[in-house]
Amino acid sequence: MASFKKQNTGWEYRLRYKDIMTGKFREKSGRGFATKKEAQDAVALFERKLQQGYEHTAIPLVDYLEAYIKEFKDGSVRKNTMLSYRYAIDSHIKPHFQNLLIFDLKPIMYQKFLNALVEQDFSKGTIEIVNSLIYSAMERAVIQGKIERNPCKGSVVRGKSKVGNIKFIESDDISTFLRAAKQDDYIYYIFYKVLIETGMRKGEAAALQWTDIDMKDYTISINKTLDFTSTDPEEMMGDPKTFNSKRIISMSQSLANDLKFQKNLQNEHKLAFTDLYQHDLNLVLCRTDGSPLPKSSLFNSFRRILKRAKLTNMPIHSLRHTHAVLLLEAGADMKYVQERLGHGSMQITADVYAHVSKKLQSVNMERYENLIKDKFL
Repeated sequence: MASFKKQNTGWEYRLRYKDIMTGKFREKSGRGFATKKEAQDAVALFERKLQQGYEHTAIPLVDYLEAYIKEFKDGSVRKNTMLSYRYAIDSHIKPHFQNLLIFDLKPIMYQKFLNALVEQDFSKGTIEIVNSLIYSAMERAVIQGKIERNPCKGSVVRGKSKVGNIKFIESDDISTFLRAAKQDDYIYYIFYKVLIETGMRKGEAAALQWTDIDMKDYTISINKTLDFTSTDPEEMMGDPKTFNSKRIISMSQSLANDLKFQKNLQNEHKLAFTDLYQHDLNLVLCRTDGSPLPKSSLFNSFRRILKRAKLTNMPIHSLRHTHAVLLLEAGADMKYVQERLGHGSMQITADVYAHVSKKLQSVNMERYENLIKDKFL
């Protein structure tokens, strides 16, 4: 039931209605209408929306986002993606919006939030993750009738991409690095050689099984990634990062020989461990008992090997970049690099390695000029 009253600022209304979701009675008010008729029309419009399923539920934005990722994302996205969503809520969204109700989020308010993330020097990639989460949740809220319009529509994601600061091992230093790796431990040598020669992500390499290796055609099938945090063998393997991450790539004769040696070495380990060996996992790159290599062991060994080789410290992901640079140095085009790395589009590859490509073009032009300078008068 609605009541109407004329104030100095115009007509206002107060409406008491029953929330169809909770069964509780709530109140809604509006003010500033020029006439009583306009206020009555506003009440009638709201009541029609209630009948059509529109919920004016006073739920905080953060609570709705928590419910959204639990109901619509959990189980349908990778575990790491879920972790990034929860981190975005706890570290960025909750501190900024606190107890703001979902229907109180306005476009200008949301744009200021995105701009604040830029001012805090977060990368464009991080801001895009936050924006994607809130935008998709608000779209779902519109479908559910919790809000009328998505306040995130029309927003602009700014920020600087940090892809220009990629690190990689120079081609002249790769042999030094691999020698240091072999001195450290053979399993790390073969693991990092696989990354350098294939451009795989560490999770993809850690998930490789012998059924993925084709020694006849010299190919490797990349179709899963290892969840380093899982202790359940049935949940240990997950889908690759993106749809395009599933791919079949060729391998060199040198890498094939190393993998054959690795298989023979594993057979010795199986004889030593007998039933204690984790045969069911069938991993290519693993510990002596067949169990997955821990992420912490990889991080520690990589740092140790770089120090032994007297190379600048960098993340393991730099070996993926190292592979891409080797391809470009060998004259491969961006399309081939994209397909081998499993990027979603050639534009992503070009954006990441544009400055490397330009550097190589300059070097090649210099070589060309040195070649022809004495050939023409």
